[in-house]
Amino acid sequence: MADVQKTSRHLIAGFTGGLVSAVTLQPLDLLKTRVQQSGSNSIIGVFRELSSFKQLWRGTLPSALRTSIGSALYLSSLNFIRSHISTVRISASSAASKLSINKNISSALPKLSNIENLATGMFARGLVGFITMPITILKIRFESDIYQYKSISQGFKSIFKEEGINGFFRGFWATCARDAPYAGLYVLFYEQLKSILPTVMYKININDTTTATANNDKDNNIPRSAIINSLSAATAAAIATTITAPFDTIKTCMQLNSTKYKSLTSTTRTLISNEGLFRLFDGLSLRLIRKACSAGIAWCIYEELIKL
Repeated sequence: MADVQKTSRHLIAGFTGGLVSAVTLQPLDLLKTRVQQSGSNSIIGVFRELSSFKQLWRGTLPSALRTSIGSALYLSSLNFIRSHISTVRISASSAASKLSINKNISSALPKLSNIENLATGMFARGLVGFITMPITILKIRFESDIYQYKSISQGFKSIFKEEGINGFFRGFWATCARDAPYAGLYVLFYEQLKSILPTVMYKININDTTTATANNDKDNNIPRSAIINSLSAATAAAIATTITAPFDTIKTCMQLNSTKYKSLTSTTRTLISNEGLFRLFDGLSLRLIRKACSAGIAWCIYEELIKL
């Protein structure tokens, strides 16, 4: 029963964080998709093509479904994998000590090595990415101005009729090549930053439980853990986003024009040969802002709700 309640808490916390970030930041996602779609339009150019301000939230429903469900599954599975590794690797007393230290500072998650952080993030994201791929396809097409779906059901029917079941997994390998490394790098940098920032910002020694507790209790009006989590998440997201940016452009092109862009390698060659290397970084500024803000919001909400 305790395990079920713990899993439910992670699912609810992940769902809530994902939902809030998706709805709030949908305009940035839509603008990024359309910049990548055109390959030539600037952000200002895309703005001018919008018929109304309301259009910035086109595709919010599939985006919210994908992000909230995806976050719930990803964060709960990530925690499960990390907890299992932590339990196997170290003794119960050592694990309890580490978890206690983490909770006193900013994290409710098990503490792992850098390699374990990288590997668990990649594995969990790759698995959840496959499960949520159909919703991802629908989200991308809703955000573009190529497909004029009136509803989610119409979108699903249209994709299945025209492309079959494969249409729901178009660009999966490009998506996986973006999301799995992104998630692995993100978790790696996120955990590192959560160890560094308390010392830099509040002079907290993370290896000293007494000091950590005293500093946290010193002023209850300052939500230190929330600030640390938000800054760590935003910074980690910005770094990981920049590194994996080319795969985001490639997968968007494949999902919006499946006849022209058929595979990961051919799409990469076509984009570079026709438009240059920097074509792979279209929409990076928008994605940087969105991912940094999204991570700051979603992970802060998740970590704080888990500790309730």
